[in-house]
Amino acid sequence: MSWDLDARARFGPLDLHIRLATDAPVLLVVGPNGAGKTSLLRLIAGVRPLAAGHLRLAGRDLAPLPPEGRGIGYVPQNSGLFPHLTALGNVAFGLHALPRAARAARARALLAEVDAEHLADRLPRALSGGEQQRVALARALGPAPGALLLDEPLAALDVSARRALRQHLADRLARAGRPAVIVTHDLRDLLALPGEVVVLEAGRVTQHGLAATLAAAPASDFVEELFSPLRGGQRT
Repeated sequence: MSWDLDARARFGPLDLHIRLATDAPVLLVVGPNGAGKTSLLRLIAGVRPLAAGHLRLAGRDLAPLPPEGRGIGYVPQNSGLFPHLTALGNVAFGLHALPRAARAARARALLAEVDAEHLADRLPRALSGGEQQRVALARALGPAPGALLLDEPLAALDVSARRALRQHLADRLARAGRPAVIVTHDLRDLLALPGEVVVLEAGRVTQHGLAATLAAAPASDFVEELFSPLRGGQRT
């Protein structure tokens, strides 16, 4: 399940031009603030149009398709939950292909998978940031989309919850073989989640490959600093 990206767009002062071709289905995107990580997700999701280029997944160009025709589950940093629906209602919303009687049961099961079943009857405004992210992840996973886009999905969680949900996400990605693009700033995500690390700096891909490869041969100061804990925090 390959990604072939040659995507160009402008986001304010940022000239984003992503060139990347890889057979890795899961991309773990890292980079400094303002490098274009969230902008890349918005292009793939169809929230913003390309100025030029293509966004091919398994040979299929997503760029000409409307967002609803791309088969993508997208979890933005702010979770994107519908404020008027409960947690259960949010998760059930994406399960419209199921018979009505089955939706609530499946939605509860998805909430339970992310340790959020007890939140079923709460509205988003009554949830913490981490709780909202759990519900949003359950909603994205529910319809079994063709690809997942996750913008720092674990950042708002406490340490123990982050560890558990990271393992759940790793298991789901490995089991389903589903393509995904995951933005993160956490080295532990890069080491635990299956996938290829993609480094964005100033709107360009400056390095990509397995985490161990990047750690051994960093191509920029950012990459060297990111992986410095593996060397006991010592820069070389």
